[in-house]
Amino acid sequence: MVELAARQTSEPPSGGRAYLGAAQDASTGSRAAQSSPWPAGATAASLQHLVIYRLIQRVICLCLFVAYPWDRSNLKSMAIDLKKFEKLDAYAAKVDVKDTVEALVEVLLQKADSELEKVRAIWKWICHHIAYATVGSQSKEDNSGEDDDDILKTRKDLCEGYSTLLCQMCSLAGVQCVQLSGYAKGHNYKIGETFSGDGNHAWNAVYLDERWHLLDSTWGAGTVTDDCTHFKFDYDELYFFTHPAIFAEDHFPKDQDWQLLSTPLTIMQFENKMRHEKGFYNLGLLSSFPDTPIIKTVKGKAVIYVEARHRTLFMFDFDGADNAGLMTLCRFRMKLEIYPPEPGRYQLHIYAKPFSSSMHSMDNNTRVLSYRVDCTSVDRTMKIPVEMNNPVGPSWMTERKGFLQPSHPGAIIHTQDGLCSISFMLKEDMDILATLHSDDVGMTESMTRRHIFKAQQQNRVVLKIQIPKTGTFLLKIFYRKKGARASTYVYALCYILSCTNAAVKWPEFPEAYSAWLDSYDLVEPTAGVLPANQNVQFKLKVPGVSSVFVNDKKTGALTLSPEGYWEGSFNTAGSNDVDVLIEETPSTKRYIVILSYQVESK
Repeated sequence: MVELAARQTSEPPSGGRAYLGAAQDASTGSRAAQSSPWPAGATAASLQHLVIYRLIQRVICLCLFVAYPWDRSNLKSMAIDLKKFEKLDAYAAKVDVKDTVEALVEVLLQKADSELEKVRAIWKWICHHIAYATVGSQSKEDNSGEDDDDILKTRKDLCEGYSTLLCQMCSLAGVQCVQLSGYAKGHNYKIGETFSGDGNHAWNAVYLDERWHLLDSTWGAGTVTDDCTHFKFDYDELYFFTHPAIFAEDHFPKDQDWQLLSTPLTIMQFENKMRHEKGFYNLGLLSSFPDTPIIKTVKGKAVIYVEARHRTLFMFDFDGADNAGLMTLCRFRMKLEIYPPEPGRYQLHIYAKPFSSSMHSMDNNTRVLSYRVDCTSVDRTMKIPVEMNNPVGPSWMTERKGFLQPSHPGAIIHTQDGLCSISFMLKEDMDILATLHSDDVGMTESMTRRHIFKAQQQNRVVLKIQIPKTGTFLLKIFYRKKGARASTYVYALCYILSCTNAAVKWPEFPEAYSAWLDSYDLVEPTAGVLPANQNVQFKLKVPGVSSVFVNDKKTGALTLSPEGYWEGSFNTAGSNDVDVLIEETPSTKRYIVILSYQVESK
């Protein structure tokens, strides 16, 4: 029966009559003949004329095929306003006729006027009433011989039954329809799988508005478990009048002309073509790169890009491996860098969900892409910190949190001298907290705080970082709105800092006390440990105070420069600790410590 369907549908209909394929005859209601398509008793001459006629017919009919270029603006092969179908869809889904197919179609067409509405009502009914015959519910042999009227009673069938029923119902509605068969990347498809021999799926095409449109009611109805033992009704709009460029990702007809593409795919191209999960297009995603399902790493790394119409949240699973990837987000694009921990073959699944202000977790994601990653060598220089959170670096998410105009738009910052300065413009008045972490260096609680020094002028915040030694570090940035009741800081973003210079060995910044305000700025010395028995130059900006001095007001007083900096030198001889103090007003004679340094041991 499959072979017959393939032979029949290889010839597009040329007239206006309904094309039944393997469906029942519209006038008799009996099963269409499944014997040879050549007339009985035909002579060699008549067969020759018939072959020539059919070749001419095929050339004429192929002119009806319209090649579908895809500009990514529409998932459909024709412009459809789904809102106009809401009443019809609701009606068709509730129709419950179990007598005959003719009676069913008659009831469905009571609310359908145009040919498009007729097809829609038929499609909607099938998708909501016919379940897939899973293992144990009905065997393929039992189903293949089942009458279409019987299907109305059992409400179960295989893909061939779905497509046959749709063909027959369209024929009764006066709509041209063909049944197509071929290969499909269905529920049990494995990346890298090849296709040969008999087809494994059946679907349909209908002729409306002078062009053909593809639809798959089996996949539109729902899904089955991996072992094909359970079916779940889960309507999918994607497979109604699917754009051929999208349909060709997971459907390959025996007759390649039925791809409806200007340049049909070969079977090898189909096997190597990326199959986007149905959630990919339903979420408004546009494209992905690489466009092949198998990725080979280059120097231990694989890179994946996904384009989206809207702001979208992503997450991924790399065979359960932790810390195997870096994800960054641009306004409408996601970039994922994968670093396999060892050579081998891995499965990568990417999930997504739409963003809204009320969605802060990554629950209820939809799988949109699946890749196989083949790795032959590992990048040992790339170490992803254990405490890292994806996405990494600035993104549209951090913009929404109020972090604008980042000095470093990338997620990874390489520093040869171990010094780094990162700045943002803040959208509103916020307190900023940053911490430094490393899997390579044992970081004490003091080190996580004091290798970072914060300065803030109006709405620009600057984070100065002194890396303690060579290695990979994680900078985590938190925020809280000033004046807000909640006193806890909220995570904002993180950076990866990399230093490969073995000579780098920076000490902590000086200890800054609560009196050190965001508007203050330290120029020098930035090292929290000062050399012994030496003159040390001090320069810092502390606006709004009457005096600044180091340890002693008489011997360590700093002078205010025309540029607004307090400057001067201090000799560390005889000192173990050095404090920087301020006097807010001369009348109070109240001195406040704002910074504290240690002096090296002699």
